[in-house]
Amino acid sequence: MSFLEIEDVQKSFGATTVVHHFSLSVERGEFVSFLGPSGCGKTTMLRIVAGFETPSAGTVRIDGQDVTRLPPNERRIGMVFQAYALFPNMTVRDNVAFGLRIAGMGREERAARVEEMLRLIGLPHVADRYPYQLSGGQQQRVALARAIAPRPRVLLLDEPLSALDAKIRVSLREEIRELQRSLGITTIFVTHDQEEALSMSDRIVVMSEGRAEQVGTPFEIYNRPRTRFVASFVGTLSLLEGEAAFGDRAIVAGQEVEAEMPGAKPGDRVTLALRPESLSLHPSRERSNALKGTISDVAFLGSVVRVRARFGQGELLIDTFNDPAAPPPQRGEPVTVFFSPADVQCLDAATGATHRPSVRAGAGSVAQPVDA
Repeated sequence: MSFLEIEDVQKSFGATTVVHHFSLSVERGEFVSFLGPSGCGKTTMLRIVAGFETPSAGTVRIDGQDVTRLPPNERRIGMVFQAYALFPNMTVRDNVAFGLRIAGMGREERAARVEEMLRLIGLPHVADRYPYQLSGGQQQRVALARAIAPRPRVLLLDEPLSALDAKIRVSLREEIRELQRSLGITTIFVTHDQEEALSMSDRIVVMSEGRAEQVGTPFEIYNRPRTRFVASFVGTLSLLEGEAAFGDRAIVAGQEVEAEMPGAKPGDRVTLALRPESLSLHPSRERSNALKGTISDVAFLGSVVRVRARFGQGELLIDTFNDPAAPPPQRGEPVTVFFSPADVQCLDAATGATHRPSVRAGAGSVAQPVDA
């Protein structure tokens, strides 16, 4: 039996259903992220696990205990909010001690636990400061210490890094992950940031319109998306619209490329997808597909140069490493883009599912790239 079990949960507000038949099993000590755009239901699901929302149907169990109808204070849940929610009239020490005091822990034990938590987050020197005297990163660390001080069974993080600047976010997410690993605490992390989910999670639940589109490891989610939504939302994709030809061939902007298209008949419209890092401006034995087009834009991103190539009405994005000895191509130049058939994902037009070629595949015709 899994440590946290969510079974066929549904949630409706009036006539509007915001969570549809959501099921998930989380192992003890696992770090799982709910990833999706605003309004997809991820925060609602987190609030259902926390007890702040009651599901319209379904069951939530923690360590074998049915907690579906239990109030939040009886679930032993720790929660970190997006807005920190620190008490402004309390010092850092008192904020961390708050949950312990509510739980009835003795003064000496409480003081020792608070000091332990402050050392754990590296902030013993700010114990007597108030929240307004802290940076955003420090406030978030204090909120995390307050959540884990009572030794919760499950830790819930509701977009805790969204209010921080980029550099601090990267540093803090590494600290959160290391802390979670060291404590072995089962954690659910809600985010709309795919980089956070990919870098921090043991598994990711990609959500759309109240449904779990796909559950898998970061590697599986990125490299083996099962639906069109997952393929386009996670990472950057160029979607290739083409027409199936005979055999493993597709016609792309008047050019023929190799493509494995399960179930497609000659003349059928097909949609295929490619990641920017799988495309190259240089031929190789593996990259047997080639599309001729024109450079429409070049963006310097530091270690990476992102090239945009136009093919008729569509475009491809190509990521190449910055090489100071080899200047990038210029706008308006003719270009040939090379890619391996094995790097193409075939999106089923009817169901939106993706089909990953096992040995050989190819590309179809080019539509606008999708930036997630």
